[in-house]
Amino acid sequence: MKNYFVYTLLGLAAFFAITFLVIFFVAAPTMNENVNEAPDNNTEETSDNEDESEDTDTENSNEEESEEASNEENNQDSNSEEDGSNEEESENGEEENNNDEESSDNNDDGSSEDENTEEESSQEHYWGVDSASYTDEEHYSCIVDNFGEPSVFGRYIGENEGVSIGLDREEVNFLHDNDISILVIYNHVNDAVGNEQGVEHAEQAIAMAEDLSIPEDIALFVDIEPEYPIDSSFLQAWYETVNESNYYPAVYGVFDEGSELLEAYNAMESEALENMIVWTAYPQEGVTTKDNAPEYNPQGPDNSMLYGWQYGLESETCTIDTNLFTNDMMDYLWKE
Repeated sequence: MKNYFVYTLLGLAAFFAITFLVIFFVAAPTMNENVNEAPDNNTEETSDNEDESEDTDTENSNEEESEEASNEENNQDSNSEEDGSNEEESENGEEENNNDEESSDNNDDGSSEDENTEEESSQEHYWGVDSASYTDEEHYSCIVDNFGEPSVFGRYIGENEGVSIGLDREEVNFLHDNDISILVIYNHVNDAVGNEQGVEHAEQAIAMAEDLSIPEDIALFVDIEPEYPIDSSFLQAWYETVNESNYYPAVYGVFDEGSELLEAYNAMESEALENMIVWTAYPQEGVTTKDNAPEYNPQGPDNSMLYGWQYGLESETCTIDTNLFTNDMMDYLWKE
């Protein structure tokens, strides 16, 4: 019984071994084929995937290149358009700048012309007279009746025998009562040469003005007649001495071209040239009434304070000369 059991076990073992070997030998080729085929499939799939990836990459690359090319073209077109636009804007800007500059220049020119025109139009002129005769009611009525009412009256300080009657307080009051400004003239010079003469006459004029109680900041005009010898030393000394006082230095004369007076004036120092007040008797237009006075057109030193023009000399009626004065001159005249 025991042996029978052993033989049975051995038989079963042999059966299973033989069966296993048979199955192994039968199934092995199939397994090998499957094993061998699997890599091929994977390879093919991988290859396909790689091909597809390469195709995709290629397509993507082509698309990217196409897009980049398109973008470059667009950028070039955009840049070109921007360049063109910038060039047009630049040209337009330059044109606008040029137009603005031209407009500015035109405006400046126009503004300058307007300012000059406005200045000329705003520059008021005052008609007046000067006389060596004493002004009383009779004399004044003669002037008003024959010529018109003067705004300015030129009168001399200090008695100059045989030449002029000096201004006094009574005459001053009469003129001021008639709302007339007095232009103060010093006419005691017959030799206007040298520094000493200039100082001496200036000091004498200041003393006469103070005796009449002429207020400060009034101009004192030295009368230089055409026959007087004149040099720049005299005028310079007159200017400096009067300028150091309470009054303003001023000069009257015939400032025609080539005259000794104009030459002497132009030879002074720059301060005197700029600050001496000038009243000229050139050119001559002849005595007129107030309503028929000429346009203001005096001639005198360039760039000077040329504020007065005696355009008409020695009227036979009322013994006067006729004048025009700027409103700047009115600041230096003796008012009430």
